Amino acid sequence: MTIFHSLVLGVVEGITEFLPISSTFHLIYSSRLLGLVQTDFTKLFEVFIQSGAIFSVAILYFKELKDDFGLVKKTVLAFLPTAAVGLVLYKTIKNIFFEADWLMLTVFVMVGLCFIAVETLVKTDKIKLKKPLKTFTFREALLVGLIQSLAVVPGVSRAGSVILAMMFLGYRRSEAAKFSFILSVPTILSASLFDLYKMRNLITNSGNNGVLLLVGLFSAFVSAYLAVRWLIGYLQKHDLQLFGWYRILLGVILMIL
Repeated sequence: MTIFHSLVLGVVEGITEFLPISSTFHLIYSSRLLGLVQTDFTKLFEVFIQSGAIFSVAILYFKELKDDFGLVKKTVLAFLPTAAVGLVLYKTIKNIFFEADWLMLTVFVMVGLCFIAVETLVKTDKIKLKKPLKTFTFREALLVGLIQSLAVVPGVSRAGSVILAMMFLGYRRSEAAKFSFILSVPTILSASLFDLYKMRNLITNSGNNGVLLLVGLFSAFVSAYLAVRWLIGYLQKHDLQLFGWYRILLGVILMIL
């Protein structure tokens, strides 16, 4: 891996972590496109750079969380189902999906179809997006957390699952995206810390590769910060169909190739 590789993958991680298009999916295919072979260090790198993306959200929403302890409690409640499912099933699901591209691509496309289906329901007034985040209840938080646990499957997208769940509950797109960002902090941070603990020997022996880790971390931080700001503004004026069609077209192209 070179500094160029670490820069590109950091940007890919930062952008796709918070857009509803699956960061895991894009990191896998970006690494292949760059000709990188999966090694212990590349696994460490992919986990490490997630911290940069999380720091961006923590900075953006720190004041809001500090002033709203109720939202903090709902975030923790929504995090618990994902933590439980991840601990029990992640290794099994990873072994299944990471060895079957067609399965991951199928999931990627199906979620895109879900985006378009939900937006069709919104356009026909079957779903009304009127609720602000301040009306979010503990029961809804638990339900959203259960739906987010589906994102343990590569290709689903943690952000996408949360946004879809909250839209079904009647929350405005930008509010749904905002909660998906906030929920990412305990979800991704805990998973990253757990993986980094298991890889602690690799970290201490990273040597010259430390520069690659820092470049990836910084590029993920900057790109994630910009992606979050952009998505909130975009969803205040537009719907999710762009992401739905992106998933479908990219998934079909990769299936053909």
